[in-house]
Amino acid sequence: MSSPLLMLLLALLLFTLLPQNSEGQIEKEWCIADEQTPDGELQQALDWACGKGGADCSRIQPNQPCYLPNTVKGHASYAFNNYYQKFKNKGATCYFNSAAIITDLDPSHGSCKFEVFS
Repeated sequence: MSSPLLMLLLALLLFTLLPQNSEGQIEKEWCIADEQTPDGELQQALDWACGKGGADCSRIQPNQPCYLPNTVKGHASYAFNNYYQKFKNKGATCYFNSAAIITDLDPSHGSCKFEVFS
């Protein structure tokens, strides 16, 4: 088998292993705060994500694009997603002591964009 043909077959095999929806598009997922989690628990998880967890929480500071809504749930959702996207390829999960869930609905709003990393 020729080398270019082998490379093409390998590329096709890898593409078929990526999660896709019924329309053949690669699925995206975000990690957000679970609405049933009390604010106190969300705040603890938010503090960890923005501290020891290593999430970039600069966009949820005052006068930044993701500051509003100024709620624990809103800020936790952004921080949880940032952490998850940054570290999921290193084994990170969307758990946060049961304070978070995975969604396939983009939680971005206005100028606040929730990123998805491959």
